[in-house]
Amino acid sequence: MKLGYDRPAASWKEGLPIGNGRIGAVIASGGSDETWFVTESTYWSGKPERMPSRSRGKPDLERMRKLFFEGRYEEGERLVGELLQPEKGNFGTNLPMADVILSFGHSAEEFARELSLDEAVARAAYRSAGVSFVRETFASHADGVLASRLRSGKPGSLSFTLRLRGRTDAFAVREQGDGTLVFEGQATETVHSDGTCGVRCRGIVRVVVSGGSGNAKAHDGAILVEGADEACVYLAVATDYRAADDDWTREAEAAAARAARDGFEAVRERHLDDYRRLFGRVRLDLGGRDRVSLPTDERIRRLRRGENNDPELFALFYQYARYLTIAGSREDSPLPLHLQGIWNDGEANRMAWSCDYHLDVNTEMNYYPTESANLAECQLPLLRFVERLSEAGREAARDFYGCEGWVAHVFTNAWGFSAPGWHYSWGLNVTGGLWLAAQLMDHYEFGGDDRFLRETAYPVLRSAAEFFLDYMTVHPERGWLVTGPSNSPENSFYPAGTPDRSRTMSMGPVMDTMLVRRLFAFCRDAASKLEGEDAFAERLAKALPLLPPPMIGRHGQLQEWLLDYAEAQPDHRHLSHLYGLFPGSDITPERSPQLAEAARTTLERRQRESNLEDVEFTLALFAAGRARLGDGDKAREHVAYLIGELCFDNLLTFSKPGIAGAEAYIFVADGNFGGAAAIAEMLLQSHAGELHLLPALPAGWPEGSFAGLRARGGAEVGAAWKDGRLVSATVKAGKLPLRSTVRYGERRLRLELEPGESAALEGEWGR
Repeated sequence: MKLGYDRPAASWKEGLPIGNGRIGAVIASGGSDETWFVTESTYWSGKPERMPSRSRGKPDLERMRKLFFEGRYEEGERLVGELLQPEKGNFGTNLPMADVILSFGHSAEEFARELSLDEAVARAAYRSAGVSFVRETFASHADGVLASRLRSGKPGSLSFTLRLRGRTDAFAVREQGDGTLVFEGQATETVHSDGTCGVRCRGIVRVVVSGGSGNAKAHDGAILVEGADEACVYLAVATDYRAADDDWTREAEAAAARAARDGFEAVRERHLDDYRRLFGRVRLDLGGRDRVSLPTDERIRRLRRGENNDPELFALFYQYARYLTIAGSREDSPLPLHLQGIWNDGEANRMAWSCDYHLDVNTEMNYYPTESANLAECQLPLLRFVERLSEAGREAARDFYGCEGWVAHVFTNAWGFSAPGWHYSWGLNVTGGLWLAAQLMDHYEFGGDDRFLRETAYPVLRSAAEFFLDYMTVHPERGWLVTGPSNSPENSFYPAGTPDRSRTMSMGPVMDTMLVRRLFAFCRDAASKLEGEDAFAERLAKALPLLPPPMIGRHGQLQEWLLDYAEAQPDHRHLSHLYGLFPGSDITPERSPQLAEAARTTLERRQRESNLEDVEFTLALFAAGRARLGDGDKAREHVAYLIGELCFDNLLTFSKPGIAGAEAYIFVADGNFGGAAAIAEMLLQSHAGELHLLPALPAGWPEGSFAGLRARGGAEVGAAWKDGRLVSATVKAGKLPLRSTVRYGERRLRLELEPGESAALEGEWGR
């Protein structure tokens, strides 16, 4: 489980990411130099703002809805723009913090670098003038520092200069004794805020040398090391994000001092113990180890050329996503993973995108694999974030709609932004916050923790249900309960009779209905477990039958809108209306075969468009959707395209320039996580009330095994197969009793296990 290379990293896009759940770095190693591109998850520009609304609430909603119900889309959108479209304020963005630049001044031979997923350590090794040099760097969650050890094979031959380069205008460095630099900065920029507001940081870099006549001196904003055998570098940083007092200003120096006092080996040992207890929970072997010794970039190139005999590259990609989850989102992380995880190449910040929390698939997809990957505690930062967002979203519900409960739209920031975006065509996705809050449902379905349900999930989701019960309206012709005006992210359509002018706003987009249906059903069932919630459960029970059913359109496709509009962009990147197929569970081949076929038709129609917007999250959704439909070969094909065509050499996924306004190849983390979720769905599914083993195994993975994958209900599952057929499986109940059916193909076996009990299935079913 390594990413390995035989040449230096020329840029960020070739560097190797490390992280401790808050501090991140991309390590671009060369022989003559090495750069750490340092980020911190809370280093945001902007500030909390309540966005002013011109809407009077429900009376204005009724005016807009009347126009849409009458088919007067142009007038309706004009009114939406006047009343529900705020001005852009100090929304902000996460920003890169600083670069640490190590300069060695010598050439390199026999160069090699790697990222060990088993250890979460980045290494570089080479020879120069006959002397061997080795560098290893990691981000310690246990000690809260970046730590690096640089060694030479000849006494006294290690010399280098370390400098800091700030990535924001407000950044200053000063010396603080031998071998120590202190830096301070503020996250300011002028694209997404006014350039005056943002989080402040204070950090420290400390170098400790040993051996030879080596010493480390701080001079002119740099640290100079000369004549050492070995040097250790410790970097720590803290910010004033949500700080109640000025204690944060002392955190970084305390962390660096503690690490330097204990020494590199002790820090490394604590790091390994802390990391491996999470990473070691899941094993995946897809066979075919012939190419594991090749450089990772060469393996990617061969896959791109259509060479399909490297199944272990898919296993590496899956485990890499688990590594990135652990590196970017720990139980105590102050914020969840954003558009680029906790890393940041600076590209999204300088354009309209912003490095933020997109709520129309991107942030959700970052956490799609987390529960099944046996990393449930890594989702806790997101769940806490949703709690805070639900509080901020009460303002938006009142200000824009005059409704109870809470709402958030297409994106949010570190401050809990919940208003619509500043153009309705993409910014008025009224279920964006609910989409994110659905992760609370997943966490409960996998873990079954009634305390979490009672204290966290239900209060947040109940408030969301209160909003939609108050906000939704009855369709004047069909009698359905519908949302709107809203959009289907971020797509457009042609209303009947207007083939030359596309529209985005309508009543009752299918994605809205799917999310509201899941919300109402979950809250209804949860209310039955909680005291005093009978009346609310009854309200939800009465509302559920009034929601529009999923419908099949003229082409046999699953409709994206309430009416069977013609798609203005049939090759669009978003597939939000397939939520019921994945990650939802409304559409399955067995329980709803006609809808499953309509979903298949939708996927096929999108895929055969010559101008398909083949971005990273779209390919992940293609793969996961195909896995849910049992089409393993197609699912694998899409993951192969994701790895071969939409990954940098460091296996980080990207969005292409020209799509969705992207101006360059931009790292977007959701493809890594969405692709991993799709691989897991090919091996194990548990959304349809049973544990389905190898539901979409591709022919290209004829033998292999996995262990430690997690299913709904808390069970851990393992399986092994040969010649494409299951040969054994294990199921272990978690903290709750397991009452479920294990399925393989068309065969089923009923299992009843008490907490902690295991069942081993071998040979013929029934034994």
